Amino acid sequence: MTDDAVDSLASEIRDAEAVVAFTGAGVSTASGIPDFRGEDGLWNRYDVDDFHVRRLRADPAGFWADRLDLAEELYADAGPNAAHEALARLEEAGHVEAVVTQNVDGLHHAAGSESVIELHGNGSRVACLDCGERFDAESVRERVRGGERPPTCDCGGLLKPDVVLFGEQLPEAAMLRAQSLAEGADVFLAVGSSLSVEPAAGLPRAAERRGATLAVVNLDETPLSDRAAYDLRADVTDVLPRLADAVLD
Repeated sequence: MTDDAVDSLASEIRDAEAVVAFTGAGVSTASGIPDFRGEDGLWNRYDVDDFHVRRLRADPAGFWADRLDLAEELYADAGPNAAHEALARLEEAGHVEAVVTQNVDGLHHAAGSESVIELHGNGSRVACLDCGERFDAESVRERVRGGERPPTCDCGGLLKPDVVLFGEQLPEAAMLRAQSLAEGADVFLAVGSSLSVEPAAGLPRAAERRGATLAVVNLDETPLSDRAAYDLRADVTDVLPRLADAVLD
């Protein structure tokens, strides 16, 4: 990565009418949140079947016991990092239209981003399967710690983490909004994602096909590296603040 590449991308972002950021696990791992799918990822240590929607329905008490363990490993002491904060600064200044994220940790909101499309939901919430009411996840996890397994809504319905479990589809409204943003983007900034998990990985492809400038910031090569106008193989917490400073200078 060179300063010239960052400055050139910053110039395109300044001049663009619609810039969309797309973030993956590499943005969260910089905050100390374990990766799910990497070589040392969580799904190499946990059985994915334990977090399938059919297990929630068949064995809700067991599901919630395992979910509590997973949540405490995922969210303990995690806070926004410099990449989250840089994207929030760019949005506040009017240079980023929205952040589309594969992450479920809620750290974009915590950093100050307001237009956030969460393709896989948000682990800081739980939802009732019957009435749809949503609650703060930590208060529900505290009930689970106290022995309420499974936790239920005031209406009597079963509560589930407000995330996409194995066996569930991505939320239609979020995916449609993300597709619309991708197709209308002048610059599509893919950050910290392997760009290999469908259907979300189709978003940068759609943007590039529609003529958007595709910029990829990731430590490793991605399937779209050879099609990206900018392929920055570097730490997102280094590149994003530098990029924001260059745009806002």
